[in-house]
Amino acid sequence: MTRKAFDVIALGRAAVDFYGEQVGGRLEDTRSFAKYIGGSPCNTVIGASRLGLRCALITRVGDEHMGRFVRETLQAEGVDVSHVRTDPERLTGLAILGLKDRSTFPLLFYRENCADMAIEDTDFGPEFIASSKALVVSGTHFSTEKVYRASRAAMRYARQAGVKVAWDIDYRPVLWGLTSRGMGENRFVASDKVSEHLRSILPDCDLVVGTEEEVHIAGGTTDTLEALRNIRKLSAAVLVLKRGPMGCVVFPGPIPDSIEEGLVGRGFPIEVYNVLGAGDAFMGGFLRGWLRDEPWETCCTYANACGAIVVSRHACSPEAPKWVELEDFLKNGSPHFRLREDARLNHIHWSTNRRPDWPEVLCAAFDHRKQFEEMADRHGAPRERIPAIKNLIADAVEQAGGGRRGTGVLLDDVYGFAPLCRMTGRGVWVARPVEIQGQVPVAFMAGENVALALREWPAEHVVKCLVYFHPDDPADLRETQLARLRQLDQARLASHLELLVEVIPSLERPNGTNTVARALEAIYAAGVRPDWWKLQPPSDPAVWQTIERVVAAGDPYCRGILLLGLAKPIEDVGASFAVARRSPLCRGFAVGRSLWGEPAERWFAGRLDDAGLVDGVADNYRALVAAWDRAAG
Repeated sequence: MTRKAFDVIALGRAAVDFYGEQVGGRLEDTRSFAKYIGGSPCNTVIGASRLGLRCALITRVGDEHMGRFVRETLQAEGVDVSHVRTDPERLTGLAILGLKDRSTFPLLFYRENCADMAIEDTDFGPEFIASSKALVVSGTHFSTEKVYRASRAAMRYARQAGVKVAWDIDYRPVLWGLTSRGMGENRFVASDKVSEHLRSILPDCDLVVGTEEEVHIAGGTTDTLEALRNIRKLSAAVLVLKRGPMGCVVFPGPIPDSIEEGLVGRGFPIEVYNVLGAGDAFMGGFLRGWLRDEPWETCCTYANACGAIVVSRHACSPEAPKWVELEDFLKNGSPHFRLREDARLNHIHWSTNRRPDWPEVLCAAFDHRKQFEEMADRHGAPRERIPAIKNLIADAVEQAGGGRRGTGVLLDDVYGFAPLCRMTGRGVWVARPVEIQGQVPVAFMAGENVALALREWPAEHVVKCLVYFHPDDPADLRETQLARLRQLDQARLASHLELLVEVIPSLERPNGTNTVARALEAIYAAGVRPDWWKLQPPSDPAVWQTIERVVAAGDPYCRGILLLGLAKPIEDVGASFAVARRSPLCRGFAVGRSLWGEPAERWFAGRLDDAGLVDGVADNYRALVAAWDRAAG
């Protein structure tokens, strides 16, 4: 049998959600919002993709920033976007949500003539639909004539090709024109016209999934059992009734005399934080089991667990679990009723959903402030020239990097704000410092407001912190250092930013072969798990092995280790790569003065012009990258 290209193709909404960050107040009083990808079919394919299914989406987005955000996010999640059309005449749909209390979520849809409601049956063909095991359609895309025709065409192609059809009823009365525009949170309005319209879809479905309210609208009555029986008269589909914290019930055949006589999938007792998106995560989990012919009980378990995980967190699809997180939750559960407070599960979620992947990082570090100031002062040059040299070093990295994946910069926002902005959003690995240089114990440029300062950072920026930390430092100093790292770790996680910790043991104490490993062990024991480490390159393979064991025990999801240069000559730094590259944890380097120190001295002294500085730094960068490549064997 020929293997299908996809497990799931979904058709319908793809939007951008803005969720209020203040909880407990009116939407009118919400001051700030978090931006996420949204739309039920979009959320479903992301959730299913995270669970290992091969997914694609048929939709439209606007030719603007939000449309590009949707497309790029889908691509990063592994969803095929070959049939995500860019509509030059319409904007991407938006939704705005508030979190009033545990049962009140004021919701506004901005979808007047939006892009995804312009999907046409010419946006796809029968061959594409036939390339999947299943087609997922949703209720909103039967609400107008154009999208009704498109959805029905997709279903027709599916039936002709033997592709399963799954229907998420996804009933939003406001999107059918049954409520005022300000009543987006209203989940049910009875309508004979809508019920009659939806009944025409039922005969062509293999799976129908909905809440009790959605079953009521599809079945034409608010009596749940009677509604299920009405649906069964028209469809042989497997019916799945979602019941929130009570779990779900599956009806693969005749409807019994009571709900509980169906195949009951028990829910998970957790606190409801935000109901939006939980049903889409449920659908993704159910599809994982259904399309792999798992027993109904397993399908329900996957679905209910995914729904529970998402309903306990702030966003929709960004909160959906990867398979490794779902397995862990099902195996180990959680001691937390407020699931979002489970640090272990949160770490798995964060670590398994970071993007993009960086197999290697070849980073030029010029976040230095003190060294550039001293250099300028030494040559009698005004410090106002420091931003100019940072721009030139950025030019050199771009020139020498040549667009290579993994090219990176470590750059500050004090003297390097202009090149920092320029390098952002261009596929370059970007990190920036938060620490005051040379201060022990470590302190932050933003002071105690480091969490607030990080709120301003772009999502792709990696938080870098250099700490002079020796495991044999006095206890009070050690505890202060660890407390500040914990503060930083919590602040960056709140802003969804990766963390790089550079560890240099105190120069005042003897450094044994295991000093760095012991330092990392102490930081892990304090509950801090950086995504990246920046370390001196040990020359002894045994030292590397000890570090590897510490990292594996402290955080098996660690991104890796980057090597620092300590201002050594390029040849010496390159020679250290030979041992380092034997370690699977060594992902690259973040080298500074070895690259730009000598050219910068001559530039500040007036003995090297701008072009000469760019060429000198670019040559050094190329030489270091070449040494890295040679060390790979």
